[in-house]
Amino acid sequence: MSDILGYKGKRVIVSGCFSGMGEATAKLLLELGAEVHGLDFRDSSLPLASFTNVDLRDPASIEAAVAGIGGKVDALFNCAGLPQSFPPLDVMKVNFIGLRHLTEQVLPLMGPGGAIASIASTGGLGWSRRIPTNMEFVTTKGYDAAVAWCEAHLDDVVKEGYSFSKENVIVWTQFMGAHLIKKGIRINCTLPSPTQTPMMATFEAASGKDVVAAAAEPMGRYSTPAEQAGGIVLLNSDLAGIVNGVVFPVDGGFMGGVATGQVDLSVMMRRSAPAEA
Repeated sequence: MSDILGYKGKRVIVSGCFSGMGEATAKLLLELGAEVHGLDFRDSSLPLASFTNVDLRDPASIEAAVAGIGGKVDALFNCAGLPQSFPPLDVMKVNFIGLRHLTEQVLPLMGPGGAIASIASTGGLGWSRRIPTNMEFVTTKGYDAAVAWCEAHLDDVVKEGYSFSKENVIVWTQFMGAHLIKKGIRINCTLPSPTQTPMMATFEAASGKDVVAAAAEPMGRYSTPAEQAGGIVLLNSDLAGIVNGVVFPVDGGFMGGVATGQVDLSVMMRRSAPAEA
């Protein structure tokens, strides 16, 4: 039972491994004995099996990185992301379009028992109010088609990019869960509470510190990257072998507090999107 999570000797890919949740995830996987291949726009100093600079805004960069890793891949951790301070189309490309393209490139390297986990956000909780729109977008075919869809809907749907990108991580995860499980591959995503990462100052400036603090209730503090890594590593582990298509709150009780009326949403409702980092 010493390797109950089943990562020893597994080949895994972590995007966004330079800092924050992605770095914490890669560190934990290394401690668990995994062979970790990292991807990021900025260089990582971790003792990885390999590291490749990748720009998720460039499909050729993604394709080259996955081809360079090659071989069998047991798990993919989609941890890279941009906050809403970047141009909306860049946010969409990194947070969803590039994430999807990376996953599609890795899938042929996976077999039964493979697992994918992505970081979504409480900022994407509006997905349930516009599933037809989300489904139209997530079922576009290919990177360029997804970008074209966003360009055609920048003002009325995409807007600042962050909320819509995270909505689509959630919807796409649930949609793909029903397809990939037939191949023995699982896909899930996490909903983090506000987390003390290098991007937190950007989130506080964009959404308002009071809004971010409201999303940290009832715990009353920001989570740590290591705490968030625990959730996403659990989802891709052997221990969670039947967990599939799940949107998994890693939020100190926020979602439960909302559902039972114990978290006051009035502050958050004054802004368009709650945030995490």
